[in-house]
Order: sequence, then C-alpha cells, then structure tokens
Amino acid sequence: MKAVVLAGGYATRLWPITKHRPKMFLPIGKTTVIDRIFADLEADDRIDTVYVSTNERFAEDFETHLAESRFEKPQLSVEDTSEEDEKFGVVGALAQLVEREGVDDDLVVIAGDNLISFDVADFVDFFEAKDAPTLAAYDVGSRELAKSYGLVELDGDRVVDFQEKPADPKSTLVSIACYAFTRENLPLLETYLEDGNNPDEPGWFVQWLQARESVYAYTFEEAWFDIGTPESYLDAVAWYLDGESYIAESAALDDVTVGENVHVMDGAELANASLNNAIIFSDATVRDCDVRDSIIDEETHIENMDLAGALIGAHTQITNGRDEQ
Repeated sequence: MKAVVLAGGYATRLWPITKHRPKMFLPIGKTTVIDRIFADLEADDRIDTVYVSTNERFAEDFETHLAESRFEKPQLSVEDTSEEDEKFGVVGALAQLVEREGVDDDLVVIAGDNLISFDVADFVDFFEAKDAPTLAAYDVGSRELAKSYGLVELDGDRVVDFQEKPADPKSTLVSIACYAFTRENLPLLETYLEDGNNPDEPGWFVQWLQARESVYAYTFEEAWFDIGTPESYLDAVAWYLDGESYIAESAALDDVTVGENVHVMDGAELANASLNNAIIFSDATVRDCDVRDSIIDEETHIENMDLAGALIGAHTQITNGRDEQ
C-alpha cells in the first residue's frame, strides 16, 4: 500500500505567516501538523512509501524538513507549479502523481493540513475490511460550517449521497480529506478528468465515484481541524494544549502572565506581558503587551500594544503603534 500526503497549497488565508513557509510546518506543541500524519504512516507496516505532493515553491523546504526528520518512508513528489493560479487542483495533482510515480497499489490520501485525532491505522483497517473506496467523515455540528465541505449521507457506513460544498446542507456530517482508494480505482482519476469534471476538490471525484460503485465512510467523534485560517490554527493548538501552556525552555519570560492555551517557542523574549490563547513564534520580542487570540510570527518586535485577534507577520516591528517591515 502507498500513501500520499497532499501539501501543495499556498495557504493564502493564513498569510503572512504562511507566505514563506508551508502551513503544514506550523507547530502543534512539540511537533508539526504534517509530522503528526507522518508518524502515523511511519508506524503502519502496510504502507511502504509515503509520497509528499507539494509545489515547486516549497519543494526545497520539504527536502530540508524530510532530511532532518526521523521518518524513512516519505519522499518528495513535486508538482510543476510555483504560484496559486498555476495549480492543477487536488484531483489533477493526484492523477499526475499516480502517473508520475507509477503507483499501482491501494492508496491512502491525506491532506497535510488535517489535524486528526484518530489513528490512521484504524482507518486503514476499515478500508481493508471494505475493500472499496473509503473516506473519513466527521460531524462538524453546524450547517453553516458544513457549507464549506463535502456533505456525506450514509446508510449504515455506506455513502448513499455526497454533495460538495452544498448551499443548503441537510446534515452536518462532512468528508475531511482523508481517503483510501483501491488500485482498481486509480485509473478512474484520469477518466474523471478526461470527462471534463472539476479537478479542484477530491470531493467532486468521490461524488462521481459514488454514483458508480460503493463508497464507505469511516466516522469518528474525537476531534478534527482543517488548518486553513488563523482561527482554526489557534483552535487546533488549544485542543492540543487542553487549557495548559507550552513554553520552550530557551524562551525568556520576565513578569509575564501566562493564561490558557499559550505556546511560546524557542528564543522568544517577553516582558511585562499578558498572554491568553496565543502563539508566539521563535525569536519574537514582546514587551508591555496584552496578547489574546493572536499569532505573532518569528523575529517580530512588538511593544506597548493591546492585541486581540491579531496575525503579525515575521520580522515586523510595531512600537508605540508604528508598523515597520
């Protein structure tokens, strides 16, 4: 069995903190979003190769990350794109990868910005038992949220209807961009694209496939975060920290009040500050500030500010209200 971790997006909704780094490298406690996925795939002996599908802009970042990691299975597979408007779409990129790498095995596909609480091995067990296309599904609990995802309707654990980003969702059970396909399914990616179907979202392919053969859903109830916005990233870190805080040993804090769900990274310096539900990246300096529900990127210098819901890019200086980059 092979696996693909989709990591080709440009994460424009998270700019500026993802303008010069893949969002999959955003820290979640002691690890990163994508390394949590790599760890699960590394531990499953059924999966012998993990293709990391990314774009030309971030290829070097991934090469360095993989070279420095402890994982042996991941290998880079680079799309021929370097800008957002050049993207093939997820289905298009997946079809190209299957052809480029000569994949002829069952295939697990996971979005690299997914923070999932279930063990991928359990998902693979379910897929193997069904021996049919499988997706992971989660109840987001809100019809408004469901509008942004692929909506799944089930009969038992079989998918009987799938609607990609419906305007009027009938339920709140959505597909979370974690899929498994049999080797017999893979040529259908090209058939789907040749018929002129939407190349952008995997859900459109699943909807097309579900009309032709049985598709099953692995449902789970723990937690799931699609890390695509500052709010979702803060929520994911808050879930991981569970009300606690994680302060790097090399960070320097002087007269700092640390509230819930605070992550301060290596080399950060904070003085006379209050933090709550905040992420402070490495080598940032924060003095005389109240920081809530905010993300402050690396090597940033902030003084005498009250920040709520802020997203501050790397190397920014804000002192007494003046912003310099």
